[in-house]
This record gives sequence, structure tokens and C-alpha cells, in this order.
Amino acid sequence: MLEENERAFDIVLAIDVFEHIEDYLGFLRKLRDKGTYKIFHIPLDLSVQAVWRRTPIRRAREQMGHLHFFTKETALAALETAGYNVLDWFYTAGSLEAPTRRWTARVLAVPRKLLFALHQDAAARWLGGFSLLVLAQ
Repeated sequence: MLEENERAFDIVLAIDVFEHIEDYLGFLRKLRDKGTYKIFHIPLDLSVQAVWRRTPIRRAREQMGHLHFFTKETALAALETAGYNVLDWFYTAGSLEAPTRRWTARVLAVPRKLLFALHQDAAARWLGGFSLLVLAQ
């Protein structure tokens, strides 16, 4: 898709993609002209809890192939640096919605839900387990 010069789309989806790409800013710049609107889903792997425990970041790299790790602020800044105009965004709560067998995720579910209800940014920054869904132009 990035190599085609003739086709452009109304909407381009990049769901859990650019954290896997070594030159993610170059990828984002090439993708920019491929459609009018872009929808990005970006895992927010960096949180206080993830840095403190270390294993979540290592697991994201080893099991999911993430090369880059983001917070809400760094993900939005990456899109803006690549020339996007962010129109809207919201958190998705995969850690609360998807079934899991890991006991740590089950233990963190209650504080994540409570803190997310009180302050979404704090829940994402401190406890992690969230992603960002972004509409950009």
C-alpha cells in the first residue's frame, strides 16, 4: 500500500501497527497521503506500573514484537511530528474488556476500573493496560 502512488482511500486503518516498525516516523509520513482520514489504535505500554515491574515491557517486546513504547502524550506527539492533525482520540480498555489468564491483570482490574472512572489519564499513566484510538487527518 505504501508503494502505490495512484490510490488514495477515504479512511486508512492502522490498528496496533506502528509500535512494531523500526522507522515508525518514516512509516507515518508515508501513510499520511494514503487517505483523507486515518484511524490509529496505539497500545500505551508505558506506565508507572509497567516500568516498575519491568516484565510488561519485556513481554510486549518478546511476545508481541513491540519495538517502541508510548504514553498518550508521546503517541499523539509522534502523529503530530509526522504531520498529522489529530481530530479526536479516546482510550480503549483492553485490560478490562478482554479475557485474561494472568493473575496480575485480574488483580489490577479493580483499581484500574475505579481509577479510570475517576481520572482516565491517571489510570493510563499509573496502572497501564490501555490503548489510544485516534482519528487524524
